[in-house]
Amino acid sequence: MSEVFILAQHLDGSIAGVTFELATLGARAGKVTALILAELGAGDALAAQMNTGPISKVIVVENSDFSKYGVAAAADALGHLVKSHQPTAFLIASSAFGKEVAGCVAVISDSGIITDAVDLAADLTATQIVFGGSTTVRSRISHGCSIVTVRPNSVSADLATCTPSIEKLEIAINEVAKKALTLSIRPPIKGGRPDLTEANIIVSGGRGTNGDFGPVEEFADALGAAVGASRAATDAGWYPHSFQVGQTGKTVSPSLYVACGISGAIQHRAGMQTSKTIVVINKDPEAPIFEIADFGVVGDLFNVLPQASVGVRARKG
Repeated sequence: MSEVFILAQHLDGSIAGVTFELATLGARAGKVTALILAELGAGDALAAQMNTGPISKVIVVENSDFSKYGVAAAADALGHLVKSHQPTAFLIASSAFGKEVAGCVAVISDSGIITDAVDLAADLTATQIVFGGSTTVRSRISHGCSIVTVRPNSVSADLATCTPSIEKLEIAINEVAKKALTLSIRPPIKGGRPDLTEANIIVSGGRGTNGDFGPVEEFADALGAAVGASRAATDAGWYPHSFQVGQTGKTVSPSLYVACGISGAIQHRAGMQTSKTIVVINKDPEAPIFEIADFGVVGDLFNVLPQASVGVRARKG
């Protein structure tokens, strides 16, 4: 049976949920082997968390060079594993780090790459939503290992209990990968809300907020959701650019996306159109975003959101 690699994504000692989504997709094409790149002494605790999903094997590589040399060191180690094991496919989360690593591994292993897939068939045909969400493309890599980056929340993860075998490997990082040294790392500032790219629910605000994201944040907190913003809102300085959803921002695929005061320019739609359910709140009934809405409310967000927040909290008891 074919072997499919997935890269386990982790932060602060915890395996990210997207890892199990990758395993679910990978199991369609073969036996799943999860790769964990960790600092010295951290691999065992991470491997212990790989106990759900269709994962047959876990390979742990510990090396202090990963923090020193970043993407280059990670790609060098992963490229070595791809060339030595020759998996049929290698699935990686479509984060900024993931896509950069995937591109480097594709070069190292002389393989093809597809980015931002939202689905993967058993024959490794990947589905992408392109041209601002207007076109669906299905394609398959014809040379080398099929390296595919997958958008988080594109598939419901299989969380059945598993007991994979665990193997620890030592891989020396090539000197060529050590030409850029990381001098310091500033961890992202965390709030009480979920990470935007992995959130199951997102509430986004746009030009219609007039710079006041208070009602948007209040409704997001009532739902336990992440907060996003359109480019118009971030360009105006109303919300940090790191929260921008769209073609030049973050691409998201939550179960529920609530767009508040967002007109629906093609740039924004490209970043959220694959959301499972889209709710639109806009006082302009002709706003283009209503074209892709599952549910719509024609009204002022400053009137609608406070009432919605009260309603959600009342339902929660």
